[in-house]
Amino acid sequence: MMLLHTLKNLTFSILLLLGISRSSQAAESKMWTVPLAGNAYVTQSIDGTGDGIKRGEMLWCDKATIFSIYFHVDRACEMELSGRQHVKAGESSMQVCAEGHTWSVGVKGAKPQEVVWGSIKINKPGYLRVDLQGQSKTGDSYGIVSDLLVRSSSDGLKLNFVKNNEGNMFYWGRRGPSVHMSYVMPRDKDITYAYSELSVPVGGDPQGSYFMANGFGEGYFGIQVKSTTERWILFSVWSPFKTDDAQSIPEEDRVQILAKGDGVRVGAFGGEGSGGQSFLVYPWKVGVTYRFLNSATPDGKGNTVYSAWFGEVDKEGWQLIARFLRPKTNKYITGFHSFLENFYDHNGFRERSSLHSNQWVCDTSGNWHELTHAHFSCDATGGGGHRLDFAGSTAGKGFFLRNGGFFSQKIKAQQTYMRESTSEKKPVIDFSTLP
Repeated sequence: MMLLHTLKNLTFSILLLLGISRSSQAAESKMWTVPLAGNAYVTQSIDGTGDGIKRGEMLWCDKATIFSIYFHVDRACEMELSGRQHVKAGESSMQVCAEGHTWSVGVKGAKPQEVVWGSIKINKPGYLRVDLQGQSKTGDSYGIVSDLLVRSSSDGLKLNFVKNNEGNMFYWGRRGPSVHMSYVMPRDKDITYAYSELSVPVGGDPQGSYFMANGFGEGYFGIQVKSTTERWILFSVWSPFKTDDAQSIPEEDRVQILAKGDGVRVGAFGGEGSGGQSFLVYPWKVGVTYRFLNSATPDGKGNTVYSAWFGEVDKEGWQLIARFLRPKTNKYITGFHSFLENFYDHNGFRERSSLHSNQWVCDTSGNWHELTHAHFSCDATGGGGHRLDFAGSTAGKGFFLRNGGFFSQKIKAQQTYMRESTSEKKPVIDFSTLP
């Protein structure tokens, strides 16, 4: 009996120890390292300071500058925030703000060290923003924060952010996700014209935005915001020779300009493929609906001629943008789609949106076909979970696209949507009178 009693006590002790161990493990916090090089922006500054994330490093000299760090949590939780920080010379202090909490944090020492900022409670899933602003400094800089460190013991918590620079993701992640609507075209038809309408809502047009209305297999046609004072209508056709260096394209593979509209500039482009580019500096406006028409016609000699026209809905006439000849190509229009992207990586914290409607294509027999179905997708920045601020769906009689701004609305990519018919708005175009 004594032996049995001893064994029972021993078993109970072992189970108790196991329980303590499991409880201890459950309470252990997990840590995430959020590098500022891929997840932070200057969201407030004075022009000319030079503050920002340059070549992956923080430059911070002006007291008016605010750096904002973004990351996404998938549930309510509690967490501790710390910074891996240092200052090259002197000492400084900064103010840290997150979820209504504000802390004053000292920065000293030339060697990076972890400094605890404070703890916060998150009530719902979504994006969080942590702001840093300088308070005082004895040297030239308020310091360098290389990483935000997040610790939490909340069970099952998942964070989404740009984790590293593999594939140059610090650049692509800061640009933000690109989103696309690919229209379902009629089968067994040779399509020579594609038509669509596009408007940009008020506030959806920050600098660096490209709203592509009519994309096709060999190029793209849309509008963009180049600066605070300049906006473009852009039409480009890729060369069949695959390269990012336009100067390396052999003469026989170069896209040729056949015609251009009044005021349109033409040239070559590179960087993301290469080819022929045309653009018109044009003060297009938010809240106004514009119409886009482009064509692709084989010339019977092993080449294809691509043309693009632009106009405002409810106004007469079309503006020719350009007509290009693409060598070694024998195709009509394929892959008709729209997309929305940001091409300024320092501006990826701003939201942009677009409304795409009244999509039609015309076949070689002159018959128009309405396109009411579209497939929504995003690029690798969104698909890889680096950024979750992307959306696309139907919007009445059209489709909407949305990205950037770290909004918390979540719409799953790789879905097909159907818009309402706009048969009453079927295009009426005399192709023979197009400029």
